[in-house]
Amino acid sequence: MGELIPGLPEEVARECLVRVGFDQLPVVRRISRQWKSEVESPEYHRLRRAEGLARPVLALVQARPAAAAGDAGPAADKQHSSAAAASGGPANSYRMVLLDPVEGRWAPLPAPPGPAGSLPLFCQVAAVGGAGQGRKRLVVVGGWDPETWAPVDAVLVYDFLTGAWRHGAPMPGPRRSFFACAAVGGAVYVAGGHDEEKNALRSALAYDPERDAWAALPDMAEERDEPRGLCVGGKFVVAGGYPTQAQGRFVGSAEAFDPAASAWAPVRDGLLEDGACPRTCCAAPGAAGRLYMLRDGHLVARDAAPGAAWRPVAQVPEDARTAATVSAIPGGRVVVIGSGCHGGDQAVYVLREEAGKGASWERAAAPPEFAGHVQASCCLEI
Repeated sequence: MGELIPGLPEEVARECLVRVGFDQLPVVRRISRQWKSEVESPEYHRLRRAEGLARPVLALVQARPAAAAGDAGPAADKQHSSAAAASGGPANSYRMVLLDPVEGRWAPLPAPPGPAGSLPLFCQVAAVGGAGQGRKRLVVVGGWDPETWAPVDAVLVYDFLTGAWRHGAPMPGPRRSFFACAAVGGAVYVAGGHDEEKNALRSALAYDPERDAWAALPDMAEERDEPRGLCVGGKFVVAGGYPTQAQGRFVGSAEAFDPAASAWAPVRDGLLEDGACPRTCCAAPGAAGRLYMLRDGHLVARDAAPGAAWRPVAQVPEDARTAATVSAIPGGRVVVIGSGCHGGDQAVYVLREEAGKGASWERAAAPPEFAGHVQASCCLEI
């Protein structure tokens, strides 16, 4: 093994590699066996965290704008512009995009495998790995075929070190749509939704990306179509949804699966009001258990204390209230991505809530090539 960077002391060379951007790690890994070994080592990632270089990043399942099919954009886009057209045009073509909302930095990931070159419509995404839980990966589960709109059981896994996608083991059981999904620990959990006959489901599953294997979980107590999946306090919380006979009439109740006990339990304090759609509900990272969601044009929050009520935080800017996605990131910040009208360009706002100082929005840069509708998101640290 030679020097990491010829002519530089080892500690200086390591400092250089530690500062590589998240979107360049796959390139660095391919330079040499020594660099590959370095960026895959636990010490490398410990140093990035210790020096404050690990960044909160949002993984977004985003519609590819029409311009992306014909401009001179990133190579990852140009490779599948014809596939996007064949699948019904950019309106049906989704890609995975990374956003550093603090720095306003965007990066598209390579096109997923498959002839359509698109992620499934209405798929779910979760991030696993890191901090002793294996390599950092994105797991995309389910959704609809972009050409036929038929539900799929597909699983796609993106590895941040290799910079490549692979197919995972298909999701077993009925082909479900609009289900709850969240990562807890090193696994991805799925529950509820509806089958191809529009029957709401109680069943639940867990996917282990290290073993590429699914495991059946006990059923929930209630059918839940269109619920929201959250990771709260190390448990998989399934909030809201509705049974088969109550199409579209959301309940406010929730159930929590404890992986350690392998059992479900009702969430005693109803998380939501009856009738509230849980789609924008998200959990702040860490053990605090704070929840956020949009309600009547406002961002509202609910703390983890027993009996805590939802409280208003800030009014959402008008150009981000429609078809919005809400994500909480470290540092007491919340990211809202939405538009002023259906089909409009997406605006990105970051809110920071500080004790004694109130809350304020800051608009993040969103270049035209990243202005497409966001249908799913998750937060991860790279």
